Parts: sequence; C-alpha cells; structure tokens
Amino acid sequence: MNAHVLVVDDVDKNVRLLADVLTARGCRVSTAASGEEALARIAADPPDLVLLDVMMPGMNGYDVCRAIRADPALAVLPVVLVTALDPEQERVNGLNAGADDFLGKPIHQAELLARVRSLLRVKALYDEVQRQRTELQAWNSTLEQRVAESVTQLERVGQLKRFFSPQLAEAILAGGADDPLRSHRREITVVFLDLRGFTAFTETADPEEVMAVLAQYHAAMGRLVLDHEGTLERFSGDGMMIFFNDPQPVADAPARALRMAVQMQREMVALSGQWRRRGYDLHMGVGIAQGFATLGGIGFDGRIDYGAIGTVTNLAARLCAEAAGGEILISQRVQGALQDLPLDAGWSIQEIGELELKGFHRKVAAWRVTAQEPGG
Repeated sequence: MNAHVLVVDDVDKNVRLLADVLTARGCRVSTAASGEEALARIAADPPDLVLLDVMMPGMNGYDVCRAIRADPALAVLPVVLVTALDPEQERVNGLNAGADDFLGKPIHQAELLARVRSLLRVKALYDEVQRQRTELQAWNSTLEQRVAESVTQLERVGQLKRFFSPQLAEAILAGGADDPLRSHRREITVVFLDLRGFTAFTETADPEEVMAVLAQYHAAMGRLVLDHEGTLERFSGDGMMIFFNDPQPVADAPARALRMAVQMQREMVALSGQWRRRGYDLHMGVGIAQGFATLGGIGFDGRIDYGAIGTVTNLAARLCAEAAGGEILISQRVQGALQDLPLDAGWSIQEIGELELKGFHRKVAAWRVTAQEPGG
C-alpha cells in the first residue's frame, strides 16, 4: 500500500503499534497526539486516510471528524474511528460525525489492513475521477479557446479575402519566415485580361449601366480565378491581372493559366451575347507570359497591396493589348512549357511571328491560342 496515513491517538503505545503495522506494509505514516494537532497536520500535509481515536482530551474523535467534513476540500478523505467503547452506540455517533469506518480495540492487524486497503482503493478511484475531471475541464477550456481562435481566424481570413486571393490571405495569417508580404523573387505565369470596346461603351452608357456590366464581368472572371487557384494581383476597371505559382507554388502554372484563360473566353461568349442584346459590343483580349518577378507587399501603413514587379508583367499586359476580342496571346516561354500537353487539351496554338510591343526594344515572338469547343 503506497499511501500516506495519519494516525491520531493520545496514547503513544497505540500510535507506535499502528504506525509499525502500516509502515511494514509500505505506508508513509505521520502521527498526531491530539485533535488540534491532527487538523494542523492535515492542513500542512493532507493524508490519504486518517486513523482517529475517539477518546482524546480536548477535541475528541467526533469533533475532529466533524471539523474534517466541514472542509469541502476534505469531503472524501477516508476517516476510520478507533474506539474501545460500545461499538453499536459509537457506530451511530461516528456516522453522524461523518466517519467512513470503525475499528474496535484491541486492534486486529488483518482487519485493520483489510479496512485500510478497502478505503484507500475507494480514495484512489475518487482521485482518478477527479484527475480525469480536471483534465477534461482543461481540454474543454483548450477546445473553447481553439474554437474561439479558429472563429477569429476565419473572420480574419474572410476580411482578407475581400482584398487578397484565398491562398494569399491564408499565407498572410500563417505568418512566420514564409510571410508572402516580404519581398521575394519567383518565376510566375501572368495572365492579363482587358475588355475590347470598353472605352467607347463608357462614353455612351450611364454610370449605373457601366457598373452593372463590370459587376457581371468581375463575378464571372473572379469565379474562374478562384476555381483555378490563381492570385488576383489587381483589377482596375475592365483590366485584371492574375498570376500563378505565388504565394503557393504550383507545378503546372502555365497550363493552369491557359486553362483558366480558355474557360474565361468561353464564359465571355455568353456575356457578350447578353451585352449585345442591350446594344453593347464588348469582347475580351488575354495575354499570358512567364518569367521571374519580385513579389511582396507594396504600399504604406494603413494600405498594402500585393504586387509583382518585373518584365513578365509588362509582357503579359502588352500581349493582352495586341490580342483581338476573343483572342489569347502567349509568350514563347509559355508556348515552350505547353509543348508536352496532349493535343486534346481544349485549345490549339498557332505561331503568329514576332510583334513590336511598346516598351520592348526587340520584337517579341508570340503565339495565338484558339479555344476548341468542348467535345469538338
């Protein structure tokens, strides 16, 4: 029995007898010669069980037992009353005082050990339940905290997604050494979109109609950006710039960019038909380029945008400007990256030669992508 037992008796011989028996069975024994001393020892070093003599000067065993039960922290501390008085009457008095068991004098070792072992087993079970209860409360508290943190995190992600792509919003909140707002260099595939006929449209249409058309355009294109996990760098009016492979690396950035652009042009067929019935002749040109850029947060305290700086962004924009309505123009590096794609990928690619692009001293080789109808 690996337990701490407090023996309380004003007769030293009785104390030594009980202490010797319990110590021989592996118990740690402390002693007290009076009720007052017993309560002080319990407060200083709480035992697992108390063997308490009834007849003592000052506080008798019943008084000590009642004092123990008055303390909520000691409500389940096993107390065994040891008495040489009439067992029937003492049992009633002991139960009223809050005792758990009784031993008559003279003490029988086998009975003593059996009763002590039984009560210690009950105490151990209670302690285990309390430990599990405390552990469960801690888990519940931790769970509540984690749920609250998750809700806060989701709210932050939701707010950031209003301004950044989902991947970028989550990367920003993750923080750490890979904070995407820090300036870094990476190879990206850039897609630039622009509406043809938009300037003429804004000159004749009411502002409310312009905003309604832009809302349709942004909703349709934005959905496809999210579907293909692109990063929307910015949109200004009818122009949109999306790139792939940052902040989250992807193995198929050129192919993913082209798949998105092809689906966008197919979506534009339906939109252009709606707008044409309202008297608006609007189509979309797309430019796609691949190359290295410097990326990160651009701005000042209170307003930061996520931007990409490099020749690749200018090239995508210039290719977009050269593309006619419904066309997709791609750079040489994008065309090279698409070489290994199967022929039934949903598009065909034709070389259109070299183009003179604004801001580029040399002519730039370009290819035209024509979307194929699904199943065609």
